[in-house]
Amino acid sequence: MKGPAPAPPPVKTVVPPQPPPTVRVKTEMLDRFLSTVGEVILNTSQVRTAAAGDGPERNADLGTGLDRMDRVVGELQLRALDLRTTPLLRIVELLPRMARDIAQLSGKRVQVHIEGGELELDRSILDRLSDPLVHLIRNAVDHGIETPEARLEAGKPEIGRLDIEARRVKDSIQISVRDDGRGMDLDAVRSRAVEKGLLHPDLAEDLPPHELVALVFLPGFSTVETVSAISGRGVGMDAVRVTIESLGGSVEIVTEAGRGTTTTLTVPITAAVQRVLLLALGNETVALPISRVERILEVHSDQIETAGHESFVLIDDDPIPVLHLAAQLALDDGREHESEEPVGGERDSVVTLILTDVRGERIALRTDRVSGQQQIYVKPVPELLSTLRALAGLTILGDGRPVFVLDQNQLA
Repeated sequence: MKGPAPAPPPVKTVVPPQPPPTVRVKTEMLDRFLSTVGEVILNTSQVRTAAAGDGPERNADLGTGLDRMDRVVGELQLRALDLRTTPLLRIVELLPRMARDIAQLSGKRVQVHIEGGELELDRSILDRLSDPLVHLIRNAVDHGIETPEARLEAGKPEIGRLDIEARRVKDSIQISVRDDGRGMDLDAVRSRAVEKGLLHPDLAEDLPPHELVALVFLPGFSTVETVSAISGRGVGMDAVRVTIESLGGSVEIVTEAGRGTTTTLTVPITAAVQRVLLLALGNETVALPISRVERILEVHSDQIETAGHESFVLIDDDPIPVLHLAAQLALDDGREHESEEPVGGERDSVVTLILTDVRGERIALRTDRVSGQQQIYVKPVPELLSTLRALAGLTILGDGRPVFVLDQNQLA
């Protein structure tokens, strides 16, 4: 005779983990907090500069205390920036549904894949990324992805694919919107540019693909004969570029006929703290965001060719325009250095050039010398100077000197 059945094991109640407690904080309060942290960073730098000038007899304990203060302030800075950062998913999670709705209106089908939505960046930058991404999605679905019949005829799946991928590159976030559609019709771009008088017919045939693609950033440029209720390829792309460049970023388009188009937005992770190059221009010093600097070159002045009011230098076998930075900022007429004769040997004829990107074009900025690099807290430009578009911000160096941060996209 069998004994009583064993009692079933007790049922364990699985309690889901509770989310960490949160509090609501006004945006204005966060901005004031970060501004105060920035002042602490600037004051710490000034104290260290003053202490370094006391000579070898200065108190060693002061240096140790300053090192400890640097670590604490650095930690405070990171925590302050954490309060301002928000996951990219906040603005991209709604894009798949929007893409499907647009596809349905166009008689198409599309699948959207998102990668890197967990990456975080400054809330002030994130808020301004929404409209450019909506433009890109609309253009990709309405004019990039083909109809199911056209895709099957081209040997593609009838459902189009749209990838939104974000990745971190140093101090920047790159967001790529990639479709597997028909790609841009570069012949149509070339024809429309000639029609609008933007290109001479004799030069249009030899224009390389990347320069043809750049034409879609011109205001109002479009190859679409009839304006769509949804979008037009090129319509709105000038607004995308202006918005991204105002954030200190850049836009790049790569397209291949029959394979699709990829548009990549590159923006800084944070707008408040940047690493910059300090450039000397006579008695003045300016700061240039280092994230946009390709390299620093030293060339002999006779390597710079001048034709009329334009100057060029050969870099990697490509003629690169040279901009005299002091002249662009009206610090001098830009010709003072050109007329100087080298004195005392070869070193006097060496010119320092900063190879950077200005609205998608490689440009060499001529400066007197590079004074170093530094991580700075960027303050807004005073209202009196807010109309000067080349000035992106202001910082204070350790010795108390104010230095303007440049927006290289507004230099030329």
